[in-house]
Amino acid sequence: MTHTADRLLTVEEAAERLGTGVRFIRRLIQERRIRYVKLGKPVRIPSSAINMYIAERTVPTLRESQSRFGKAA
Repeated sequence: MTHTADRLLTVEEAAERLGTGVRFIRRLIQERRIRYVKLGKPVRIPSSAINMYIAERTVPTLRESQSRFGKAA
């Protein structure tokens, strides 16, 4: 769900935000691994989709995972 205040980024802006190339963003779109908005031919990525993509792929530190799940046996 896209929020009304959610800024729509160009493919170039999304690539810059993730520190990747434009081809990587286009591949994410093609494989439907990230939400996007199609405005005719141009494609835009909601900034919340970039935030969600980062959050889903952020690996917690060992300390964070132990505190979340208890101590390892």
